[in-house]
Amino acid sequence: MAERRIGIIVNGATGRMGYRQHLVRSLLAIQEQGGVELADGDRLVPDLLLVGRNEEKLRGVAEKHGLLNWTTDVDEALANDDYEVYFDALVTNLRVENLKKAIAAGKAIYTEKPTAETFEDALELARLATEHGTVNGVVHDKLYLPGLLKLRRLLEGGFFGEILSVRGEFGYWVYEGDWQAAQRPSWNYRSEDGGGIVADMFPHWNYVIEELFGRIEDVYAQTATHIGTRWDEKGEEYTATADDAAYGIFRLDGGTVVQMNSSWDVRVHRDELVEFQVDGTHGSAVVGLHSARIQPREATPKPVWNPDVKDGHDYYADWIEVPDNEPFDNGFKVQWEDFLRHYAEGRAYPYDFLSGARGVRLAEAGLTSAAEGRRVSLDPLTEA
Repeated sequence: MAERRIGIIVNGATGRMGYRQHLVRSLLAIQEQGGVELADGDRLVPDLLLVGRNEEKLRGVAEKHGLLNWTTDVDEALANDDYEVYFDALVTNLRVENLKKAIAAGKAIYTEKPTAETFEDALELARLATEHGTVNGVVHDKLYLPGLLKLRRLLEGGFFGEILSVRGEFGYWVYEGDWQAAQRPSWNYRSEDGGGIVADMFPHWNYVIEELFGRIEDVYAQTATHIGTRWDEKGEEYTATADDAAYGIFRLDGGTVVQMNSSWDVRVHRDELVEFQVDGTHGSAVVGLHSARIQPREATPKPVWNPDVKDGHDYYADWIEVPDNEPFDNGFKVQWEDFLRHYAEGRAYPYDFLSGARGVRLAEAGLTSAAEGRRVSLDPLTEA
């Protein structure tokens, strides 16, 4: 068994997601465990080059974690042949330019989503990557979480029979920022800065739906900016111009109907911040990011509607917890390991720029649907 170094440029290393999920919980954790084990028994160990716009913050992150290599110049980083993989965790409106530079520099690329603000730009990235032979991948972290891994197990085991519908609830209350600090950055609520819950979450829903349930044929969506005034990181009042809630209906190839409510203006009354209920002819499941509960048809109660009599039945007690059956690691870390294995072993990575482009297209179609009050059809998109 040999140890092999792999140089990774981490652009956006001081940002909320770039630092917490990708640097600390993924790449540094992979370093600490001795790398990623490959099929031939070798271990691939990341060597990191941090990139950020704020020199003081970047230096602080590097010193905190004992990292020696960092720069505020992305062009300098891309010109360094010792680092063959480029990762992007910047805000969306800065992503396309940097991904194009990375393609031109001959780097393999792994990036946060959405890959672009517009479908046109996202599709262009997919075309450029194909033309240049760029190995590329897009963060699809939710597919690697325990709850959805359990859901995949149920699907592969044929538990549901014919799937009729999926209902999803996502969101939580994000404070306005006046008397309590907001949990999300202010740019999320400004459309001119690439914000909006549709742009943020519909790309997630696209890969979850198409990977687990099927291709989305059309979308009907209603969006809202429920809270029009918020306060930014400096305590200054600003007008929220982006949608902070979206209510979507997606019809899939084969007839399954998916409903997804996404909101930053909802107080949580569920077990997890996101939950999916999947109903099939043979059984149903309620799945969060970590837990999953099932109810087979043989154990389904037979309710009778009578609004005049209080119903004393405990419907929650009719559900069975799905066991873990295996240990689960951080979803972002597991996907990093998956991408690096595919890259090192020369295998095509399934969650690529084209998959990312389909996510951007769904967001764009959702906004069009909401603006024009109509259902928007989506043709198959299998090549750039």
